[in-house]
Amino acid sequence: MISSWLSLADADSDAQLLHRVIEILSAGLDLDGIAQRVADLITETTSTDVCFVHLLDPAGDRLRLRGATVPFDQLVRRIELPLGEGVSGWVAAHCQPVVITDNKRADPRYRYIPELRGEEFISMASVPMITRPGDLVGVLNVHTRQRREFAQADVELLSSVAGLIAGAIENASLHHRLAEREEAMERFAERIVLLQETERRRLAGEIHDGISQRIVSLSFHLSAAADAVVSDPASAAEQIARAQELAAGALEETRHAIAGLRPPVLDDLGLAASLESLARSMPLPNVQVDTVATSLPEHVETAVYRIAQEALQNVMKHANAAHVQLRLSVADSVILLEISDDGVGFNPASTAERAGPVGYGLPGMRQRAELLGGQLTADSTPGRGTVVCLRVPVPHEHSA
Repeated sequence: MISSWLSLADADSDAQLLHRVIEILSAGLDLDGIAQRVADLITETTSTDVCFVHLLDPAGDRLRLRGATVPFDQLVRRIELPLGEGVSGWVAAHCQPVVITDNKRADPRYRYIPELRGEEFISMASVPMITRPGDLVGVLNVHTRQRREFAQADVELLSSVAGLIAGAIENASLHHRLAEREEAMERFAERIVLLQETERRRLAGEIHDGISQRIVSLSFHLSAAADAVVSDPASAAEQIARAQELAAGALEETRHAIAGLRPPVLDDLGLAASLESLARSMPLPNVQVDTVATSLPEHVETAVYRIAQEALQNVMKHANAAHVQLRLSVADSVILLEISDDGVGFNPASTAERAGPVGYGLPGMRQRAELLGGQLTADSTPGRGTVVCLRVPVPHEHSA
């Protein structure tokens, strides 16, 4: 028995289906909501038995089920299909519709997926979901339990529906990405403010506890010298000598505080040579350094240097390593910093739960990396050493 497609009896039915699809798309639903509502509508208005909406994942290499009629709605997000595999994968790869009237298993493009119970359905039509600029968004499938001859008009109507869905899904994806970017910018701003406040407190502490105390003492000794310069020249000379020592100490602490903002060695030597100098200045055994010359923005150089400094200090304090290696390389506009050791290692999972030495300063290092748009990972196992890896994307003109 060949069933008929009731919704295609006249142009009014077609227009009504498209109008109802537009109503769904205008309701402001998320991607899953759009896919689910459209799947239900299509089966309701076209006398088909099941509809599947497969969307292309962000990586663009596979389809994922995002909408389906009952009872297959329970499989949403659980079914994936590589691009080019199965009928849906073929349609996505070639951006052409496919109609199979019967004997699906004889079609070389067909792939049986047990969860979707393909043996229960005889005929199917599959159309690509393409935006007006020509970008693939996904694939729309309908299936029937009875044999059906899908006419060209049927495929064209399905393609029209798929085009409307593709545009709405593309808009929803853009909106979602924009919202994620705005949220990331808010987190970025919060971290910037937090780091600025932390830096201000550090500087305030150094000035209050060190520099200001030396200046107060310096003032005291100069006053004493002024009082004794006539009556007791020897005492005045001693007070002046003490004042000179305090002035030298205050100058040294001032330089130290400034170096906390940007290490002067970076301006003198550049990042590669500064890292070599840093590694060799640490009291570590068998340090191997392999770096390449780079020309990076100052804030990137400072962050990479500080992360290397923290990582090497962690090795010195906690690793008990016999060999340490620092590598700085550039590949595909990405700066890669690796610091590895053969020390005692640790359990990275414990760093989120415990404070103290096992933390290895990873949260602060990761925060610096994230502020650069990069990523920091720590690969370690107790007894097998640690590899800290920093990846930071940089503009092509700065990569060499």
